[in-house]
Amino acid sequence: MNEMEREDELIAKASRLATEISPERDLWPGIEEAMLRPQRSRWTPRFAQAAAVLLLVGASSGLTWLSTKDRVQVIEVVPAGLTVEQASFGGRYALGVGYQEARRDLEAQLETELARLSPEAREEVELNLAMIRGAIGQINEALAEEPDNPLLQELLLQTYKEELALMQRVGGLTQHVMSRRDI
Repeated sequence: MNEMEREDELIAKASRLATEISPERDLWPGIEEAMLRPQRSRWTPRFAQAAAVLLLVGASSGLTWLSTKDRVQVIEVVPAGLTVEQASFGGRYALGVGYQEARRDLEAQLETELARLSPEAREEVELNLAMIRGAIGQINEALAEEPDNPLLQELLLQTYKEELALMQRVGGLTQHVMSRRDI
């Protein structure tokens, strides 16, 4: 048999096949119902994304908490002869070495600088320092009751900065007064 005869035979067999096949039952009602009311999966992509985000945030928060819960760093440096108010900052931190060194240096210069001022100016400076130091004491007392209060912590830090700024201004005042030549 050559190829041409083989093709003719296949075409003849194909023409004897049935052109329509009737289903055993009527399928249209089921198809129509499925088309009118498509069922969605309960696991939609948005829900899956939200669940993944929650899982990620929860896992990273848990790991962060575990890695930091036992680390407490307290640095305490007390110079000889000075009383330095310590802040707890939530029971986990104390004032840094940089602040304490700056305060110690300014405190050492303060007495010399105050002696150069007039009695009225010296009294004014000492009154301001007493008020700032009193405020530091009161804030520390409040922090003892609420050690994790961020507002009190910020207020204490700002008050310490104001104390340093006042001590620096006293040094600047006396230097300016001593360098004036127009008097």
